[in-house]
Amino acid sequence: MIKMTMLLKRNPEIGHREFVRHHRETHGPLFRSIPEAETHVLRYIQTHPVEGDFPVPQAEYDGTAEIWFDSTEGMRAVLGSDTYQNKVFPDEKTFLDHETTLILVGEQTEIIEDRK
Repeated sequence: MIKMTMLLKRNPEIGHREFVRHHRETHGPLFRSIPEAETHVLRYIQTHPVEGDFPVPQAEYDGTAEIWFDSTEGMRAVLGSDTYQNKVFPDEKTFLDHETTLILVGEQTEIIEDRK
């Protein structure tokens, strides 16, 4: 299994609320429509910051996306697919700032098991 974690910055031409709405309601379903994702994506979650008085400083990002793939080859199949290249990636350009978005691809080590 391979995990891709993205720290997302919004396109500066749109507001944070518009970014969150687009990410959830347009981009998520568009990514889900990739036929290869059904075979190779094990999980995909989005996280968006909430306001509050937290005991840690908030990073200056508009959200994250985490995608678990069955393998590196599966990741290549999804990101190299016609649907990703011709629909999903062009959509990213409308709401993301690719220049400041950070991506980490790695293996995950579980420290505390899912208790639910």
